[in-house]
Amino acid sequence: MVLAIFPYLLSTVRGIIRPHVMSWTIWGITTSIVFWAQREAGGGVGAWPVGFSALVAFLIAATAYTKRGDVRIVRSDWVFFLTALAAVPLWYATNNPLLAVLLVTTVDILGFGPTLRKAYDRPESESLLFFSLIVVRNVLVLMALESYSVTTALFPAAIGTMAATVAAVVVTRRLKLRQRKISRTH
Repeated sequence: MVLAIFPYLLSTVRGIIRPHVMSWTIWGITTSIVFWAQREAGGGVGAWPVGFSALVAFLIAATAYTKRGDVRIVRSDWVFFLTALAAVPLWYATNNPLLAVLLVTTVDILGFGPTLRKAYDRPESESLLFFSLIVVRNVLVLMALESYSVTTALFPAAIGTMAATVAAVVVTRRLKLRQRKISRTH
């Protein structure tokens, strides 16, 4: 994660990468909730990368907002955001970390919507390296968990899968757009 964050932030400041502010805000909230739920469920040292990722998500959201990120927010973005916020009192009221992890994992996956839409339309605006490293990070998180359960393993498995999906969209769209560009020049 450390290797991935600095180039991503630098590319954002330079205007090369344009992270979607709402996706990263949602991911910061949901990842924070999962971190605390994993700790409560005995995830041990495997939960710490998730906590660090929450801090990183908030940092990227702030950078996206203040620099050159994508700040176009549509109604569905607000629905995802409010759902992410609703997970906090739900967890508190039920004292059930599994319920919180199920809800925030679902919201987190839906939070990929704005980023996937943007990656499809403008694949050059996303970092293939960053999302590839997120896949690797989540595989390592799963391997480092001290206790395996749906509560501890669902979130890193789902986020790793979604990061792989973003990476696949970026690769396929870049190739497709490159092929179109080559066929136009010939």
